[in-house]
Amino acid sequence: MARVSYVRADELESEYEDLVVSSLQPGKAVNVYSAVATNPPVLQGLRQFLGSLWSHSGLSDRQRELVILTAAHEIGVGYEWHQHVNIARNADITDAEIAALARDDREPFAEDEKAIIAYARAVVRGRVTDSLHDAVVEYVGEEATVGAATVAAGYLGLGRVIDALDVDLEDGDDFVGWDPR
Repeated sequence: MARVSYVRADELESEYEDLVVSSLQPGKAVNVYSAVATNPPVLQGLRQFLGSLWSHSGLSDRQRELVILTAAHEIGVGYEWHQHVNIARNADITDAEIAALARDDREPFAEDEKAIIAYARAVVRGRVTDSLHDAVVEYVGEEATVGAATVAAGYLGLGRVIDALDVDLEDGDDFVGWDPR
């Protein structure tokens, strides 16, 4: 049970109503946004921030989802992992690759993706080294490396909010565990 009430769209001022609805699942309110909607201006800022990470990180959809799944798994936030498994599948990440991420097995991935995954873990742990940073820059450039760092840190922050508020899976959802098979 969440530590705060989930706020419905019809309980919000009109300027905030759409913010509880997933941009990827039109019409579906998601619990993380409904929980943060207890403070609508914060939800608005959070959605703008996360939206900028999605649209402007410089990462491909696949790379972005590798970073997000890595961050979610690293901090043990099942809600975020669950939400992004299907998004990852739509970004051409296979169930075998998702399961490999859950085991911290980087074997199925290309060298650039291995570096991005290692970098995301290091960002979440607060242990980025110069050599790891330089390796990612070599593969994707400085702009996308900043994007990878920001996506990993942004989803670390979101994960901590989810944990603090004890956000539940949406009604009717069965947890897609760390290994989606």
